[in-house]
Amino acid sequence: MDVALSPNGRRLMRVFFALVILFLYAPIAILLVFSFNSSPVPVFPLSGFTLGWYHDFLTNADIRGALETSAIIAAVSSVGAVVLGILAAIGLTRRRFRGQLGVTALLLSPLVIPLLVLGVSMALLFHELGMQRSMYTVMIGHIVISVPYTILVIRPRLGQIDASLGEAAYDLGAGPLTTFRTVTLPLILPAVVSAFMIAFTISFDEFPVASFLVGPRQTFPVYLYAALRFPSQLPQVIAVAVVVLLVSLAVIVAAELWRRRAEARLEAA
Repeated sequence: MDVALSPNGRRLMRVFFALVILFLYAPIAILLVFSFNSSPVPVFPLSGFTLGWYHDFLTNADIRGALETSAIIAAVSSVGAVVLGILAAIGLTRRRFRGQLGVTALLLSPLVIPLLVLGVSMALLFHELGMQRSMYTVMIGHIVISVPYTILVIRPRLGQIDASLGEAAYDLGAGPLTTFRTVTLPLILPAVVSAFMIAFTISFDEFPVASFLVGPRQTFPVYLYAALRFPSQLPQVIAVAVVVLLVSLAVIVAAELWRRRAEARLEAA
């Protein structure tokens, strides 16, 4: 039931919305401004305009190495999380079995377990298994925390697909893999792309679990946290943070536009 607002109520809602937007995006705007400040100390008034901090971080091998490590871990762990998320979503959507509620709760449990607890527990597990901390241990940890998000994104899309489509493919002689590749996957592809982007973002930005599992090659959040203890590196950190934010926004917008077009084509078909 819609509730009509008075003119004063609408103005109040607009003001509230503007304040929320300001609260969310003002820190990003301030970060962008300070990235061009010639002073190494981020305070007002600004000392002058410079692009030197961007040049410094582009020539900083440690920062570039941390970004590369995070990108590799995020890409691999996102693929793993999406694959497991698809399998879990199919099992939970297409089948009814005893204990399904418990299995669902178990798969989604990383959403409610504190990341510090997960990081400590996985670090102890890998130690008992004799696995050295490395990029691979971080990948495994990020897959664990990303799978619930992929399930929550892919499962509703699977639920919207008519099961008779798969049965028709079986009747025509297609096997399970062929049916999935030719029927199910194209229909859930927008959700798969969204799940991948969410998992990639979570992995790239994740700190608590990575801090316990990282090896000699630091991820970007771990490097960033360590660099903040040194004031001389703060301007470079601000500059690289701005670049990461802008690239992330561009990728998210592009992926969302592609997803909407893909869903429109599927609905038209």
